[in-house]
Amino acid sequence: MNKKIVKLIIGSVVLIAVIVAVVLVYARINNDIKGTESGEGTDYTLVIEPQDFEYEVSKKLSNNNIVIDDSIWTMWMDKHYPDFTYINGEYYLNSNMSYEEIAQKLQNPDISHQVVSVAIPEGYNVFDIAETLEENGICSKEDFYDAVSTTDGYDYEWLADFPQDRENIGFILEGFLFPATYDLGMNTDAKVVVDKMLAAFDDRLSDDMLTYCENNDMTLYEFITLCSVVQEEALTKSSAENIASVLINRLESGTRLQCDVTYYYAKKLLDYGFSKETYDSYYTYRCLALPSGPITNSGMDIVNAVINHPDTDYMFFFSDLNGEFHFAETGEEFERLKQQYPWK
Repeated sequence: MNKKIVKLIIGSVVLIAVIVAVVLVYARINNDIKGTESGEGTDYTLVIEPQDFEYEVSKKLSNNNIVIDDSIWTMWMDKHYPDFTYINGEYYLNSNMSYEEIAQKLQNPDISHQVVSVAIPEGYNVFDIAETLEENGICSKEDFYDAVSTTDGYDYEWLADFPQDRENIGFILEGFLFPATYDLGMNTDAKVVVDKMLAAFDDRLSDDMLTYCENNDMTLYEFITLCSVVQEEALTKSSAENIASVLINRLESGTRLQCDVTYYYAKKLLDYGFSKETYDSYYTYRCLALPSGPITNSGMDIVNAVINHPDTDYMFFFSDLNGEFHFAETGEEFERLKQQYPWK
């Protein structure tokens, strides 16, 4: 056979093969775009996280066979949705969906992870925080309660010094959930939220705090517990310093703290389902020293007020009807001041 004819035949076969391949590839891409693949398809839950942009989303879609190729998806989106913004959340997708169906789906997450700015004020306890988080769609109250009831799964050195006997402790992480404004995704795992708060506390754990604990023979847990009582009793930083002085003097003399604020927290624990023994261990008219654990989450003003409290002989204090605090060294002086300044 003539060599030219052979070359022509081979060339024709190759050309036909290329054309067929191109047609098949085009058909497959076209089917993928239109979503006309046969069968039930493959389900996939796409999770778009805050750090995910077009590239990351495209890779997730192609790696999980929702689209045939990430570059084709990107080109299609650039043509049809040039200003598209990916929303944090979870999306239930199927490999049989058309690109238009996927694009529409990605505008309405099945589970939203939209970032919400949530303010946790100083003096919020676990119950307050749980309520706020649930109201903002971050996580459920019960999931949050579970997440703050254990130190497991959190990686901070100071957790190793927490009490080992926790039988009468309510929420072990109470007091260490630093009050601040957090940007949180809706429907976030409660432990992720708690970890952010612990990390904020860790960032503010200072040498002054640790030195104070060492010089006063206190654990960090006891120090934060003391701060939490001061936080609940005080109205201002100036009053906080003297209140801290009173509480420390009473602790050192073996006198019960007798702080009403501990009753309110102990009652919340009892109402939630903790034991009568736990209630008694927080209520400072019954327990001999500090409560079993913190009763709220303190801000740095209160922490610093405790560290820098003045050296006084005060053993009593109260606030009058105008919110002014009065301090006394003796019971007699305390009773006289209460007569002088109506307080209830």
